[in-house]
Amino acid sequence: MKRIWTILIVIVVAAFFVSAQIKSLYPVSGLGMQVKTNVKAKKKYVIACIVKNSTNPYMVSQLAGVRKAAQDMGFEAITLAPAKQDSVEEQGRIVEDLLQKKISALMIHPADSNGIVPSVEKAVAMGVPVATIGTPANSNKVLFRTGVDYAESGEVIAKWVAEKMKGEGNLIILEGPPAAANAQERLRGINTALKNYPKIKVVASQPANFQRVAGMQVMENLLQKFTKVKAVIAANDEEALGAIMAIRAAGRQGEGIIVAGFDGSEDASWAIKKGQMAVTYNTDPYGSGYCAAAFMLRFLDDGAKPAKAFMPFPSALDKPLISQANIDDYMKNSAWWKK
Repeated sequence: MKRIWTILIVIVVAAFFVSAQIKSLYPVSGLGMQVKTNVKAKKKYVIACIVKNSTNPYMVSQLAGVRKAAQDMGFEAITLAPAKQDSVEEQGRIVEDLLQKKISALMIHPADSNGIVPSVEKAVAMGVPVATIGTPANSNKVLFRTGVDYAESGEVIAKWVAEKMKGEGNLIILEGPPAAANAQERLRGINTALKNYPKIKVVASQPANFQRVAGMQVMENLLQKFTKVKAVIAANDEEALGAIMAIRAAGRQGEGIIVAGFDGSEDASWAIKKGQMAVTYNTDPYGSGYCAAAFMLRFLDDGAKPAKAFMPFPSALDKPLISQANIDDYMKNSAWWKK
């Protein structure tokens, strides 16, 4: 018995040191409004960041994180988004304009993983290092990628939901846009986790395009088809909120259907607080913008590259799940959407 306890203690200690070592690779600590760093600019740099649109609070918050990084670290930030929402063509034109201004570095949340490649590779050819946040660019010229690991987040949420389902019952998946790389990664993570729960039956897995209205419409149709549903995993909070609307409209809110999403948005946070939604994953766009800037600044200062081409932030090690157990603390202290 003593030997077993000794082995267990060794495993726990080893896991602690591995976890600490992984976290030490990051130039920041904390999430959301609590994110911070010791990184400081050694020269005058201009770092530009382009996101997909200016309407999604997620993208707006990501740019806000970059601006806060500029204040804390001492560089000049240029933060932009296409006027035509989610236009990779306009993102490309913005990159062209920025290259004429001789920026020090470029960070971009691509509207399309393939469409952004020519712009990325032109910037690198002109000596401007490029990093992506969230959605990847399909180019090996990118210095690094950060932002949430969509596959990992899918696994974490699916496991949480499966345990709440006690490993059995009917489950609906509302997918993201079929052609979006991040949506594909998240769906893969969800399905990977569900392989460990053979008694959970995925009765439907359909796209809802990351949109609340689409989530509601798809869920309305599925609720008519399936009279017994134990849980719904939506690819983001907007879809999850749409699913909740459909459940309520169908008069089925009393069935205790578990609804899960991703992002930790303000509306989702309130839905969790009210008991309408079970869980979401804090993808922390504010912190991911801040973290990307800290990685980039270290490279500009000292040529220090991240340990890997993809450095997920936040990751499962950051305890990103938001549920009834911690919703009050999240909303009070670290929510990325706080003003």
